Amino acid sequence: MKMVTSKNNQKHFVFRKMGIWEHARASAVAMLLLLLCLNEIAHVNSQRVPALFVFGDSLVEVGNNNFLNTIARANFFPYGIDFNGGATGRFSNGRSLVDFIGEMLGVPSPPPFADPSTTGSRILNGVNYASGASGILDESGRNYGDRFTMNRQIQNFESTLNQYRTMMNPAALSQFLAKSIAIVVTGNNDYINNYLIPGLYNSSYNYNAQQYGSLLVNNLGRQILALHSMGIRKLLIAGIGPLGCIPNIRAIGLTPPGRCMDSVNQMVGFFNVGLRSMVEQLNRDHPDSIFVYANTYHVLGDILNNPARYQFNVVDRACCGVGRNRGQISCLPLEIPCLNRKQTVFWDAFHPSESTIYVFAWRAVNGPQDDCYPVNLKQMALI
Repeated sequence: MKMVTSKNNQKHFVFRKMGIWEHARASAVAMLLLLLCLNEIAHVNSQRVPALFVFGDSLVEVGNNNFLNTIARANFFPYGIDFNGGATGRFSNGRSLVDFIGEMLGVPSPPPFADPSTTGSRILNGVNYASGASGILDESGRNYGDRFTMNRQIQNFESTLNQYRTMMNPAALSQFLAKSIAIVVTGNNDYINNYLIPGLYNSSYNYNAQQYGSLLVNNLGRQILALHSMGIRKLLIAGIGPLGCIPNIRAIGLTPPGRCMDSVNQMVGFFNVGLRSMVEQLNRDHPDSIFVYANTYHVLGDILNNPARYQFNVVDRACCGVGRNRGQISCLPLEIPCLNRKQTVFWDAFHPSESTIYVFAWRAVNGPQDDCYPVNLKQMALI
């Protein structure tokens, strides 16, 4: 009996030793992972631009709408035909504006907020909150279904901040946010999917073009201040391009062939003038921050007026779409797009091609004050 008891005790002692060893090894692994995470956070905080935070519409979306109940999606072929990740939800044949800007600034393009895997170390280089069909106003784009409006995107940013607070101490988080750059590209759908559809929205009856532009600027100003109150100190805010020249507006057929719809361009002009003035005021009111106005209208206008300079030869029709100017119905699943995508300004009824997007990105990062006022992104990164 004693021998049996001794053997059992010996076995029990071995099992206990193994338990201690396993526990010690697990603790060591956990400590190693913690050190690696802290090292990664320290590296991120040491970068000149540690992270990009992206807000806006389909011009900068990278897949949030894949997770929403909406018809405003781009997660099917031929979207992504020239992107190594395929059809990810980018409304382009290739890379997005933020992909290019990230490459130029040395920051990985941030993942979409709605992706369940966007957590932990994946958010250390920022998050993309942009959502196709969204606008400054909550009602804009409702004809497409669900979307993250600008107000919802700001709420989602607050959710991300709560994650950061578990990963960094307050001082480190404050420095991280102050060195990061927020990119805001919105307002397009407040015209395309609101003001310019009087059958669905009352905005054009309630406001003239100048009043509506002021309404949008005032609302966007409050949203920008909300981001500032959360710790963001560097913001690039894009104006609206000449919407009267996109294939969808040209396809309405109210202008001669080859001409843009000047009345639409004049509408967005009121918004752009107000937005630039708002940026100047924000810089005066907040000397601890830098706000930049990206002159989208000027850059696309230059491309359309001087296409050969940028090696484009198709400026008035989409590469993928149906109807007049391939712009009456936007790009359909499995549609065969044009072959000369690098020479075409517009990819679909509403969005520029990858080649055009690259020009926007380069000018935002490196351009003069006519493109980015008062500084470009490269200069902003040094501040």
